[in-house]
Amino acid sequence: MMRVIFDEDGCKGCELCTTVCPKKIVVMAKDRLNAKGFHPAQVIEQDKCIGCRFCAMICPDVVIKIKKRKG
Repeated sequence: MMRVIFDEDGCKGCELCTTVCPKKIVVMAKDRLNAKGFHPAQVIEQDKCIGCRFCAMICPDVVIKIKKRKG
């Protein structure tokens, strides 16, 4: 199982990551703003992540990391 980790304060809200997720689990957090004043990206269902890393590869600011979950 994989876990998606965002540096939310580094996110500029470009939404590119939301367009490439095959599971459609990466969305913009419309309920909050980050330190830069943008709605950051978030994963709504971590357990559905397949670890494809498409979101991390397309991110122009390299604020997304994919890590393997322990256990």
